[in-house]
Amino acid sequence: MFSNFIYFIIALLVYATYQPSDQTNFEPTETIVLFAALTIFFFLFSKRQFKRLEQKALNTSQSELDQQFSSTTTKQSIAAIVLFAADIYGLNLSSFFNTVKVFQIIPTLEALLFMSLFITYLSIVWYNGHGAYRFIYGTHLDRSAYVWSNITLSVPILLPWLLLSGMTDVLLSLPFELPRKIMNTPEGEIATFLVFLLAIALFGPVVIQKFWRCRPLENIYFRKRIEIVCAQAGLRYADILYWPIFGGRMLTAGVMGLVGRFRYILVTKALLQVLNPDEVDAVIAHEVGHVKRHHLLFYLFFFIGYMVIAYATFDLIVYLIIFSEPIYRFLFATGINRTTITTGLLSLAIIVNFLVYFRFLFGYFMRNFERQADAFVYTLFDNALPLISTFNKIVVASGQSPEKPNWHHFSIRERVEFLKQCEVDRSWIKRHDRKVRNSIVVFTVLLVAVSITGYQLKFGQTGKHLNDKFWEAVIQDMISREGRATPQLYGQLGDIYFNRGQFDKAASSYQNALDLDANQVIVLNNYAWLLATCEDPAVHNPAKALQLAQKAASIDKESPYIMDTLAESYYINGRSTQAVKAAATALDLARANRTYYKKQLEKFKAAIEAPAD
Repeated sequence: MFSNFIYFIIALLVYATYQPSDQTNFEPTETIVLFAALTIFFFLFSKRQFKRLEQKALNTSQSELDQQFSSTTTKQSIAAIVLFAADIYGLNLSSFFNTVKVFQIIPTLEALLFMSLFITYLSIVWYNGHGAYRFIYGTHLDRSAYVWSNITLSVPILLPWLLLSGMTDVLLSLPFELPRKIMNTPEGEIATFLVFLLAIALFGPVVIQKFWRCRPLENIYFRKRIEIVCAQAGLRYADILYWPIFGGRMLTAGVMGLVGRFRYILVTKALLQVLNPDEVDAVIAHEVGHVKRHHLLFYLFFFIGYMVIAYATFDLIVYLIIFSEPIYRFLFATGINRTTITTGLLSLAIIVNFLVYFRFLFGYFMRNFERQADAFVYTLFDNALPLISTFNKIVVASGQSPEKPNWHHFSIRERVEFLKQCEVDRSWIKRHDRKVRNSIVVFTVLLVAVSITGYQLKFGQTGKHLNDKFWEAVIQDMISREGRATPQLYGQLGDIYFNRGQFDKAASSYQNALDLDANQVIVLNNYAWLLATCEDPAVHNPAKALQLAQKAASIDKESPYIMDTLAESYYINGRSTQAVKAAATALDLARANRTYYKKQLEKFKAAIEAPAD
């Protein structure tokens, strides 16, 4: 489940960080054919990998089979992410949906559509892996139930994003200015996020247990024992539920909910069938330990910590990557424009940041929280022998090697060894509690330090200086090298000066670019926009702006931003009728930012309708 959490979040980041393009890499028909071919290839590739694993089963030990099945499933899940990224960045699938009206009003619906596509890819993995799963683990769970169990277990991961994004769309679609003003400020976004996150943390378990189709535990004997353990620990809860994960055949239990009124204790049928009463008590004590040690609250804190760190280190990571000279030299040599480079690196930075944080930092705390919950058994009982025997039964029932660790749990052998140490010397419990406590303190201090540094980079003079000088220094260095001056570099330098309000330097850089190549359409377009819209009389030149814009449009008639610049140039020269015609063409071509192009068209139409002075 926790691995699926990472897969889903990465897929969401892949989708969310993509900037839809006005021009796609392939025509619609070509895109459909390639999409179908890639999906079919992925299905066949996944099927072959699991079939090969089934063929090895007769001559391979159970523990090795378990390891190979986990490895194959992980590799196939990563392949699903790669395929999804190819759909988004290679086939530009989301660009084909920008003109759909409902998606423009509620973007979350489009995002939900693409996340459903990713779920489909994972379902292909689970569908093909069922045969090996059933053979290796000796389960009678049928294929559809296996796939559906994986889906229902994983999909609630998307619940916080879905509710937050959906409610944001609703607020922004309301005919009131206040929600827009709040949501369009960093403070408003953060406040809204925290409010929704808290609401989901409090009330989410109610929705999730319904989605999982949990039902109240009917076994009177075990229900009574669980109630006694909870009462002994002073734990408040809403209900004790059957957890029908994988048909209830998994030997597991869980607890969810920050507050007693919306807290649920979950147990599977297999748990109650395989374990004896004392062992069930020990497992419940472990789950109670997560609540009493405030692990659920810390998980929320760590999630907020990730958002803070991601926001704070966003620019810093990009600076570190780009300032590596071979990287930026290679990127500039490709001819990719500055915006594409920046967007791609920022997307990569977000995903790397997420992987490092959750795989290593969050994983470290999860492993140690699990150990702390194991040790909590001693708070309620004299010894942990029933929990130790439970771990041994899990090894037998699951076929997993006791040596097998993962990123969020110590191996079963490590957990058993720790409990055996505690049986001999209870001071090991205090040592571990101290380790966890000190780790949280160090994390909090580092989080504050990173937050302060990030704030300085975002809003302080340090960040402003880096932002102002970064690309200028890189491009100037490239230009200063003998024979390295190109129209693309001068054009990008002109963009930097333009964005910083240094319009005279921007005009000079654009002119240098055109002196090298008079047909650089992007430079022609940006130079024309500068001359048409700049309020500095020394730079403002409507006649030359129109000349440049007309030349750009003669080279590229399919880009809406080119036609928009032409329309603006007509408009500034008093030729509003021609401005309207060019603006209408721009709107027809646009797949993104259509609201902007509509406003431009309305502005030019208003100029025609306005009475002459």
